[in-house]
Amino acid sequence: MAISLSVVLLLAIILVVLMRSGSIKAGPAIVAVLFGFFLASTGMAPPIQRFLDSIAETINSINF
Repeated sequence: MAISLSVVLLLAIILVVLMRSGSIKAGPAIVAVLFGFFLASTGMAPPIQRFLDSIAETINSINF
């Protein structure tokens, strides 16, 4: 749950920065948010979550 919340917060910050810089307008940003919202309620949500979890575990296992 903590990883999901962190990813959502990071993506929200990126979206706000893109909107502020003029790279993306409010209309496409709203469409992106709605797409993510509706995608989360489909059958694609579990595979996407597993993929993101595996990426997070890989990054976490890297020793510097």
